[in-house]
Amino acid sequence: MTIKRPWIYGAAALLAVGGIGAIAACATQGKSGNASVPQPAKGVDLDRYLGRWYEFARYENRFERDCEAVTADYATRDDGLISVVNACRAGGLTGPYKSAEGRAKIVPESGNAKLKVSFFGPFYVGDYWVLDHADDYTWSIVGEPSGRYLWILTRDAKPAAAARTALVERVRALGYDVTMLRETQHE
Repeated sequence: MTIKRPWIYGAAALLAVGGIGAIAACATQGKSGNASVPQPAKGVDLDRYLGRWYEFARYENRFERDCEAVTADYATRDDGLISVVNACRAGGLTGPYKSAEGRAKIVPESGNAKLKVSFFGPFYVGDYWVLDHADDYTWSIVGEPSGRYLWILTRDAKPAAAARTALVERVRALGYDVTMLRETQHE
């Protein structure tokens, strides 16, 4: 004899929605570095954006704690999504290598400047906004709507001093608290 329990499906759905809500709440905890995050300044040519980026600086966050030599690699996938591989050396420049693989999809009508990112299962809960970038794609400033997360990416592991200063000033002009920036070390 089979006992039917339709309530169990409702309970499972409620737990799933609650779990997603908890993840979203955790993502917005902590100090915001910008109470009024701007919309992306311009569209993104994905073919030029793809490839390797080096993290010049970031707002500290739990998933990159103690990471140095941080890189992000983006590539197109056969299914039309974007492959994301974030890597770093844990605990310093001589620490062990660790990486996280995910995927991203373009937010429609965003000029390719807004993406939803997933590193865990089928849920695209992470926002990735290319707030600004160089016309020649030598640097990029990435954030998300809460102002809690920020990354400055460059094509060179160690950009020149003038470029570093200009990037920090651009971040300030976008309304971010530059005192919260943590510069990333590279070999």
